[in-house]
Amino acid sequence: MNNLQYQTLTAAQAESEQAALYNVLHACVAEGASIGFTSLDARPMQRLWQGVITSLANGSKQLIVARQNGEIVATVIVVLEMPPNGEHRAEIAKLLVHPKARRQGIARILLQQAEKLAQQAGRSLAVLDTRTGDVAEQLYLSQGWQISGQIPAYALSTAGVLDATTVMYKFLQ
Repeated sequence: MNNLQYQTLTAAQAESEQAALYNVLHACVAEGASIGFTSLDARPMQRLWQGVITSLANGSKQLIVARQNGEIVATVIVVLEMPPNGEHRAEIAKLLVHPKARRQGIARILLQQAEKLAQQAGRSLAVLDTRTGDVAEQLYLSQGWQISGQIPAYALSTAGVLDATTVMYKFLQ
C-alpha cells in the first residue's frame, strides 16, 4: 500500500520543494490539464510557484500537498486574500494530481482539506472554476459543489482550442 500524507506547507518548505511542485504542475499540463498554461514552457510554471511562495509568506494563500512515499504528488491552493466585500470567501485553485498518482482519492481528500482550511480561516463560501466537462467537474459536484454558470470560450487549451469553464461554489458549514 502506498504511504499517503497530507501537509500544509510554509513558504520556506515550499521554497525547498519548488522542483517537486514544478514537476506536478508540468506533468498535469503535459497531460492536457486546463490550469492556466498553454505550453510546457518552464518559465511561467516556475513563476507561478515563486508567486505562490511569496503569497504563503504574506498569508494571502495556503498550500496543501499530498505526499506519496515522501514525494509530492498533488497540490491545492487556498486563496484567502479577497477584496473587502469578499472577505467571507476563499478560492480553491490548482488542485493538481500527478498522472502517476491519480484514481486513489487524493484529489477528494485535498479538496476536503482545502475546504476545512478555508472554514478555519473564517470563510463561509468557497469558489472555483474548472474546464466544462472535465473529470474535475464531476469530482466537485460529488462533493456538494454547485454550478453557478458556464462561460464559453473562456480559456485556451494546450491543444489550441478555446474551452468553456464552469464556475462553481460551495457554502462551508
